[in-house]
Formats: sequence, C-alpha cells, structure tokens
Amino acid sequence: MNFTSKANSIFQEVIDTYHIVNTVDQPFTNKYDEKDQLIEHLLYRKSWIDTVQWHYEDIIRDPQIDPVAALTLKRKIDASNQDRTDMVEYIDSYFLKKYANVSPKDSAKLNSESPAWAIDRLSILALKIYHMNEEVERKDASEAHRAACQTKLDVLLEQRVDLSTAIDDLLRDIESGDKYMKVYKQMKMYNDDELNPVLRGQK
Repeated sequence: MNFTSKANSIFQEVIDTYHIVNTVDQPFTNKYDEKDQLIEHLLYRKSWIDTVQWHYEDIIRDPQIDPVAALTLKRKIDASNQDRTDMVEYIDSYFLKKYANVSPKDSAKLNSESPAWAIDRLSILALKIYHMNEEVERKDASEAHRAACQTKLDVLLEQRVDLSTAIDDLLRDIESGDKYMKVYKQMKMYNDDELNPVLRGQK
C-alpha cells in the first residue's frame, strides 16, 4: 500500500467516526498507538483536528451567534490552528527521521512544500469531499443544487487522485535522493506576547 492510500483511509475513518456523534465537544480517542504506529497516530490526530475545526468554522458563521459565544469560539479556532500547525511539523519530523540516512544526489532538487504540508491539503480535501457528497445526497435540496454539487464533487475527487499521486511521487523522490527535504518552522507572530504589539502592550 502506498502512503496516500493509507492516509486517505485514515482520514475517511476519522471523518466517519466524528460524524457518529457529530459534535465539536465529543471526546477524542486515538485508535493508533504512538509507539507502534507513529505515522498512523499522527495522521489520525491531524485529521481529527481538521474535522473539529471544519465544524467550528460552520458554527461561527451563524449570523445569529451570540457575540460572547463567537469570541469563545474564535479562541478555540486560534488554538486549533496552532494544533494543526504543530501536527504538520510532527509529521515532517517523522519523515526527516525516516529519510535521515538518504544522501541526496548532486542533482537533487528542493520541493516547494514539505510532505506534511501537502498531506495537510489532502486532509482538508477529504473533508471537502465528505461534505460535498452530503450535498449531493440531500433529499431536501433541488435537483439543480445536487447536480451542481455533483460536478464539484467530481472535481474534488480528481483533485484527490492528483494530489495523492504527487505526494507519493515526492516521497519516492526523497527516498531515492532525487529530492531533499528542508523544513522551516512556522514563525507565527500573533500568538507571541513579545512579537504581537497588542499582547506586548498588556504585559
């Protein structure tokens, strides 16, 4: 099984599991052991964060939402974004360790994004596909709406094939030394009380 077949399967598993209860407040349990199945553990956690945040974003767009509740939710979204970034970096760290002994060829090139940031897009794509398919199957929607959503779903499914292929190709190229990894940590400034002037002014 290639990497993205495993990843896409885990993403679908997470999304299906979330929608059994279908609430952002439900407890999280990672079914993969961190010691024995590290990459599966990381992918499962990453997808769960993305799935909860997807629904946070739905809730906060309610025009009738209470302003106090909206502010509380905005804080949760900010924290979720940080968790998402952290998970991307953990996944890249996994690949850096996995390919640590690979010697890049003299002709090796640097990819425009790391494997984990491409995997991040694949995780979000799984959510788009799931929810677009819901629209296709909506019994209370018009035939025109369902047809339009089917057209969009077809594009999303094609996009997943293309992105999956690109990720698998990238990983093979890194493993063979045709490409090499170079990871930059996300230097977000707005959460840092020394770098954000608003937070700094409150110290």
